Amino acid sequence: MEVLNQDDVHGKFEVNFTGETVIKAVGPLPEPHIIPLSNLDLLSGRFPVTYFYFYSRSLLYDFISIIEDLKSSLAKTLNLYYPFAGRIVENSNTNEPEIICHNTGALLVEAHANIPLKDLDFYNLNLSLQGKLVSINPEFPCQVQVTNYTCSGISITFTFDHALGDASAFARFLISWSEIALKSPISSVPDHRRNLLARCFPRYDPVLDRIFVKCTMEEILNMPTMKTLVKRLYHVDVSSISHLQKLACLNGRRRTKIEAFSAYLWKVMVKAIDEKHENCNMGWLVDGRARMSGGRDSLSNYIGNVLSVAIGEASVVELKQDSISDVANIVHQAISKVANKAHFLDLIDWIECHRPGLMLSRTVLGLGGPTLVLSSGRRFPVAELDFGFGAPVLGTVCSTIERLGVGYINQRQSANGDGSWIMSAILWPELAAALESDSILQPMTAAHLQL
Repeated sequence: MEVLNQDDVHGKFEVNFTGETVIKAVGPLPEPHIIPLSNLDLLSGRFPVTYFYFYSRSLLYDFISIIEDLKSSLAKTLNLYYPFAGRIVENSNTNEPEIICHNTGALLVEAHANIPLKDLDFYNLNLSLQGKLVSINPEFPCQVQVTNYTCSGISITFTFDHALGDASAFARFLISWSEIALKSPISSVPDHRRNLLARCFPRYDPVLDRIFVKCTMEEILNMPTMKTLVKRLYHVDVSSISHLQKLACLNGRRRTKIEAFSAYLWKVMVKAIDEKHENCNMGWLVDGRARMSGGRDSLSNYIGNVLSVAIGEASVVELKQDSISDVANIVHQAISKVANKAHFLDLIDWIECHRPGLMLSRTVLGLGGPTLVLSSGRRFPVAELDFGFGAPVLGTVCSTIERLGVGYINQRQSANGDGSWIMSAILWPELAAALESDSILQPMTAAHLQL
């Protein structure tokens, strides 16, 4: 029997696109109207965000039936999330994007791959995503691709314009879609008011002027990037996570798993930057919902963006010499400065004072030196995302963006529920090589997914 080299298999990976359907919301809807973006929406960068899920389904479910069921349940879901069936256009007076809610529909694409799911390159996302498992039509702020594999497995990729919302908003959308597909009660009703407004007399800490900057969409699309970025997917064993947390807590201070893992990443990162840099940064996306609502759940169903970014800076010498515990303290202090209501109120006011236009973190725009940004998705649904043909074996996130001013890593829980993590990464090549020289971030394989 001929044994195929994995490079040969991946090189032959092809996807045939077989259909496109515009799915409109069904049922009573509000009259057509415009939703202006909130201040925090203007900080989103309009980046395309793609969540991709893989299902090793049973032969009991045929692909045609799955497609029809997904179309039907998506149409019902869009009734609740009607802005997702709209269009995002630029207001000619303000030059700011706005959502036209007139039910022109979301796009669902059908495709067939020429390999079984187990032969897919789960590690090198550059080979798997854009143009194959993710097809982007800029006309649609919400689009879905369902791909069938020769083994009867399927993948579903969900791509959203960041102006529609952030990870918490997209999680609500996907959970509701799953509940509707399973004919289960809806667990939450979305709030589309986008009512996080500036104070009557806007005011803010001047430090925000050094962190954020007003920019144009052209500047975002052409932001400086260190090198050609590689997109990778990794598995992290729960034993490695626990070990790093123990190291981070050696000084007697309680540190979270994310703080501990950030300290590890930061120490590795200094090995992968140009020697001319005396400092390097890490960043963390921070969700403001719990902070803005004082710990209550009043913003838990808010659909839109409620994100800020915390940036920590440290010297290369310090990062090399300090322990995981010491670096975790720096991480904790940096995140704490942003994870509070006062920061978000100031940020909303800062944006108000700089409108109209788009805003972005200077560091994310590539103006702050070498930086790695980490986003935690520990509450994002993975195993829960069942549409009626079984739970996924993998669920994670990436982006089709080609230029990014920072390295980026996104954490998700493993679908097997054992506490291990899936890390999706957009990195410069030297950082990918440095991370892979250790055993903590393991290149993702079909074996990790038990395929």
